[in-house]
Amino acid sequence: MKASLKSRYDTDKSAAGVTLAVNAGDVKLRASMTDATIVKGPSLNGLALAVEKPGFFIIDYNVPKKDFRFQFMNTIRLSKKPLNLTYIHSSGDNRTILDGTLAFDSVNKVSANHVIGSRNCKLKYTYVHEGITTFEPSYDLAKNSWDFAGVTEGLRRGYV
Repeated sequence: MKASLKSRYDTDKSAAGVTLAVNAGDVKLRASMTDATIVKGPSLNGLALAVEKPGFFIIDYNVPKKDFRFQFMNTIRLSKKPLNLTYIHSSGDNRTILDGTLAFDSVNKVSANHVIGSRNCKLKYTYVHEGITTFEPSYDLAKNSWDFAGVTEGLRRGYV
């Protein structure tokens, strides 16, 4: 059994957080808390619990809000091409999201994101030119609008 402990402190917000993760076989158990859990005496504020099987599912529980979030992931093959599917449901805001990405090859992929029960649906095509420049035209059905992003690797890494 392996365990990891991570902490962080944000000087801009004067906020801290700690996460304890324990591997129990192929499942990871995680507990996270913020400084709100202990600053004004012990409380459940800022406490979150999770169970995760990497690549398959994540179940998060926000203790003070009594809010569950379920995320299920899977990859299937369409004509030998990987289709990554993700289903996310948050009980607190009663929202369900479907997300899918189909990779044709290492430089071309198409993705879609849809919030069930709404017109909120975004379609995106990603093309990586010569491993340096990424072009991402996308269409938002809810806004009936196009967007375009293009980034070179040097700009992404801050070299330029």
